[in-house]
Amino acid sequence: MLTVENVSKTFSTPGGQVQALKDVNLSVKTGEFVSIIGKSGSGKSTLLSILGALDNPSTGSIIVDETEINKLSGGNQTQYRAKKIGFVFQQYNLVPNLTALENVMLALEFGGYPSSSRLDRASQLLASVGIEEDQQQRRPSRLSGGQQQRVSIARALANQPAYILADEPTGNLDSATGKKIFDLLHDLSRSQKTTIIVVTHDLEIAGKTDRTFTLKDGKITTK
Repeated sequence: MLTVENVSKTFSTPGGQVQALKDVNLSVKTGEFVSIIGKSGSGKSTLLSILGALDNPSTGSIIVDETEINKLSGGNQTQYRAKKIGFVFQQYNLVPNLTALENVMLALEFGGYPSSSRLDRASQLLASVGIEEDQQQRRPSRLSGGQQQRVSIARALANQPAYILADEPTGNLDSATGKKIFDLLHDLSRSQKTTIIVVTHDLEIAGKTDRTFTLKDGKITTK
């Protein structure tokens, strides 16, 4: 269970204070697949960063499985991200000089997975998202956008996270490939009870999630 209570976030800029989030409240149940929609600048990515402990709110609380993560030390927040969270980004964020297999193995290393099992675990994860054996040996530049996003999902799953946070995961993909990526995430939420929170501008995709939250000017306007 993930709960957001009265969360606000203010940034200092040369032009003055900018309030990106304003008293946001929401809750997401275990195994639920929810979407957050809103225009550019509405606060979607800021909220996702706070949920993943990449940033802290100015006020309010983020409670994940009874732990108030925004009050954890920096080291414990790092452990929270490594053990609980899988990130999927629009730009994939793969290490360019590593193969697909090595990218996933690196995530396993960061998560403390036994070194003797990393190769098999990474290969199995990549196969589960449709990356074939020969493709696993390729660097990102030799993979299509859809294949790179599948690798990033396999990497996100490396340490069996309870939560996957996806920031515009289909934004750089054509509609057919985007649908396949969405279906893959949907299957994960159902088969593994993984809680998935996806930021998207695609209203068709958002309409197929369990629930949709709309952010407007930093505030939740619908649930």
